[in-house]
Amino acid sequence: MEHISPWGLGPLASSTTLGQEIHALAERLFPICRSITGDGVRQTLDILSGHIDLERHEVPTGTQVFDWTVPKEWDIRSASITGPDGQTVLDFADSNLHIVNYSLPFKGTLPLSELRSHIHTLPEQPQVIPYRTCYYAPTWGFCADYDRVAKMPDGLYRVEIDAELKDGSLTYGEYLHRGQTEREFLLSAHICHPSLANDNCSGLALLATLARSLEARKTRYSYRFLFAPGTIGALAWLSRNQDRTHLIDHGLVLSCVGDAGRPAYKRSRRGDAFIDRAMAHVLGRETGAKLMDFSPYGYDERQYCSPGFDLPVGMFQRSVHGTFPEYHTSADNLDFIGPEHLADSFRILMDVIEIVEEDWTPLNLFPKGEPQLGTRGLYAALGGQKSSGATSMALLWVLNLADGRHSLLAMAERSGLPFRELAAAAGLLLDHGLLADAAP
Repeated sequence: MEHISPWGLGPLASSTTLGQEIHALAERLFPICRSITGDGVRQTLDILSGHIDLERHEVPTGTQVFDWTVPKEWDIRSASITGPDGQTVLDFADSNLHIVNYSLPFKGTLPLSELRSHIHTLPEQPQVIPYRTCYYAPTWGFCADYDRVAKMPDGLYRVEIDAELKDGSLTYGEYLHRGQTEREFLLSAHICHPSLANDNCSGLALLATLARSLEARKTRYSYRFLFAPGTIGALAWLSRNQDRTHLIDHGLVLSCVGDAGRPAYKRSRRGDAFIDRAMAHVLGRETGAKLMDFSPYGYDERQYCSPGFDLPVGMFQRSVHGTFPEYHTSADNLDFIGPEHLADSFRILMDVIEIVEEDWTPLNLFPKGEPQLGTRGLYAALGGQKSSGATSMALLWVLNLADGRHSLLAMAERSGLPFRELAAAAGLLLDHGLLADAAP
């Protein structure tokens, strides 16, 4: 019996097919005007449901979720600014970033001097549209490239925002891949950003593709995929699942996973959780990768890692949010993310899942001295160190550390060898009667 890990990507690792599929899904999601509530979220879940069997949840307006309250549902139909000459200056139809997300409805005529305070620009990036929100501080407003606003002449401007805030609900979706146990790996991506490719069409598309890839696999862990609006969505899920959070052994929040930046990981609040160690091992073999300590600023890892839950959830991304000029601007478009980077992010996640699935604690059955490997055919079983995936050094490290106190991940951390090599070596040693599983 061969113990070759089933988690490698095989031929996909040398092609762009997978990355192209993820990019194509991100492209379908990109045009939708999403927010923390509303039909944009539902339209997005409709598309994702074509890939995986999502369960949809609606949380009514006014529902208390810890210290927060689910806000009114927001939907927008149109928004525009018309200049003194009757020409349209800004139109929501041209870019859904033109409207401040969650803007109040408004209709009126204003002088430019008054209108300017309601138009957000980035003077340091004069040709891009910024992304702004007003979820919990009601106002109305637009966003535009600075160069366009700078050319607006004095005069009266007609403003029309056909938006609605109404009693409705907050929507989120989840998919559960059931494993052999109820112990869970939580994977979460925010679904509230409009037309921002890296933040976070890339995360939504990648998670949906990952979920679909697990459907046909038998796994030890159950994998829960959550697509929820940032902050309020995660809080709503946590408030509804307080009795199940103790089942979460590992977790990752995904965002900004499609750009050319080197992979980055922010540790969980615990700092030394299994997911922190697994990510550190995988990214430790990636040139230029970043490992960062936990901080209470970022995405929904803040909610999962709040002290009342303290779940083992870290955050995976490529370029760190807020550090690249395209972040939260119209420059975060489909050209900013690449199939090759999406495929690379997928590979990294699969490498981490491999560790979660394949880790175990071996016990050397011949601990006194080094067993004679040649007479047992183990060197021949290495198959030129290609077919088996194991190496002679991996065999020696596993035998030496198989004292019942070192799992395979601990061996990888100690030896500096790839987890996959050690797992393959342990499989060979187990097959040849030199190891047992130390677990009761």
